[in-house]
Amino acid sequence: RCALESARAFFRGRHAAYLYRAGRNLEDGELSPACMADAFRCLGKAARAALCAIARHLRLRTDVFNQLLDDTPLPVNEVSSSELLVAYTHEQLQSGQTLMGCPSRSSMPQVDRGFVTLVASDYPGIEVCDPNGHWYLADGVSGPNNLLLLTGRALSHVTAGLCPISQYRVTNENRASLTFRLVPHANAILDCSPILAAGHCIRRVYQPIPASQFMDDSYAEEHAVSSHLEEPSESQGNFVSDPSLRSVLSDPLSGAFLEDAMVLQCGHSFGGVMLKKVIEMARCTICNGEVDPSSLFPNLVFCYEQL
Repeated sequence: RCALESARAFFRGRHAAYLYRAGRNLEDGELSPACMADAFRCLGKAARAALCAIARHLRLRTDVFNQLLDDTPLPVNEVSSSELLVAYTHEQLQSGQTLMGCPSRSSMPQVDRGFVTLVASDYPGIEVCDPNGHWYLADGVSGPNNLLLLTGRALSHVTAGLCPISQYRVTNENRASLTFRLVPHANAILDCSPILAAGHCIRRVYQPIPASQFMDDSYAEEHAVSSHLEEPSESQGNFVSDPSLRSVLSDPLSGAFLEDAMVLQCGHSFGGVMLKKVIEMARCTICNGEVDPSSLFPNLVFCYEQL
């Protein structure tokens, strides 16, 4: 509650955001909202407790993922990989405007890259997609004393997919919020050895990978998706709401012309390298829907265009 009130007081009606990492020194002239160190420590403790509870739910040791996290307390001169984003926006925020140079969150679906994300806000405004593809308001009873827990890509990887990724979208920008992301430290190796030792089968896609590379790859993938979704349609006039032929025949991630395009159960089409990737992940990289290789069928629109 103190940190949320601090955000409102610090920004004083301006829509802005501030990113806090434990151990980072303030630059000359840089100001920070009050209570950030205390909020970071409190939310970090809650996030670690949530990770322990998830491990226990999977019948693993509660400390099984601790070696992947920053030390607590941090060594001298070391900056935390985890981060706390404090933000304040209000109803005067115009469509398409940016926060701290970042794209507007609006209602675009998002997925976090870390283990778990905790969100505290003074008003509700986050919808989460359930396994059936339906969106629902997840923080409808949210207040300053409540936290919303979201699971990220890194947790899904180290649990071999047993913990699904939370896909969410922000539907109410008129609020103050704290977003704490528990992220693996850069030198960690993300692997599924605890899940394998527990007797679960591990699919080939869940190979050991350095956390730094995993985070970079996830960021590049998210950036590619965002760039594609934000491209203006080439259709004009009365048909601006319809997808152009080029968009139908383009890879939804790379934007390149599709080769040997196949349609997934969810309706998204992929070809070439990206098709191979979604088959290995067994998840659509656009909507996170499950992929059954036996259910794929050719994109006939693409075939007709080639003819």
